[in-house]
Amino acid sequence: MKNFAITGVGGYIAPRHLQAIKDTGNRLVAAIDPNDSVGIIDRYFPNASFFTEFERFDRHLEKLRRTNSPEKVDYISICSPNNLHDAHIRLALRVGADAICEKPLVLNPWNLDALEELEQESGKKVFTILQLRVHPSLVKLKSEIDETIKHNNKIKFNVDLNYITARGIWYDYSWKGIKEKSGGVATNIGVHFFDLLIWLFGKPVHSNVIDSKLRSVKGELELEYANVKWFLSINFNDLPDEIKKINDNNPDKQVTTYRSIKIDNKEIEFTEGFTNLHTVVYQETLAGRGFGIIDARPAIELVYKIRNEINF
Repeated sequence: MKNFAITGVGGYIAPRHLQAIKDTGNRLVAAIDPNDSVGIIDRYFPNASFFTEFERFDRHLEKLRRTNSPEKVDYISICSPNNLHDAHIRLALRVGADAICEKPLVLNPWNLDALEELEQESGKKVFTILQLRVHPSLVKLKSEIDETIKHNNKIKFNVDLNYITARGIWYDYSWKGIKEKSGGVATNIGVHFFDLLIWLFGKPVHSNVIDSKLRSVKGELELEYANVKWFLSINFNDLPDEIKKINDNNPDKQVTTYRSIKIDNKEIEFTEGFTNLHTVVYQETLAGRGFGIIDARPAIELVYKIRNEINF
């Protein structure tokens, strides 16, 4: 049984990490969030120490390490705002723990260089959550694409990616709506889709941002084996008409997310199968097959350029 701590336990994504820690037979010994509305912990690890101040959390983990306590942490799961990921990863390595960090691993590519050096110095590892890479339908799709490329390495697939996950006005006033903290729409909601595209079709060759707004962004991307048109949005008005009709007919059960990936005009179905992907990533990580800095880097570099409208 491994000991975990978690940052950002009051956030949206934290319950998936809590479930993954529990599902893999491990335990949470400490948690932090500046918001104290964290009753969710009772459902999983009611005996975990809880902090609202980072300094006290830091001191507690350091004490556990120095006293060689039975609760000395082996992993820190990082679910805090994106701009804090780098600092919280550094904390994990400093207290002798591996880090399992939500996407994006960091906001700026040069932070990855420093983290690689700290991995070497500490002997600990930095892992990230690239859950689409373990989705059964997408694993099967990658195998099919790899087989096609093997027999025709000059092929260029035509890909259309549309991802709308509607968010209310609150989003703009939270850390997620502040580009310096979240990295903006392309980073906060898009980085795992860009990672998926790079994983499926190879490294970026050209990128062009066509339209960039606070709540949506659109562009074109050439990868080694694909030409991609992509659109990301958090606007309700960008949901397809068929979903708007469903919502009009069911006011008490609103559909707010639309995912569509078409390859050569063929829709790729991967709507189902999202419920336990974090647990699968944790299982892979604990077994020594997790996704590290080298896996996360290409998408981090790409979304940095998109965010800053650096076309290439």
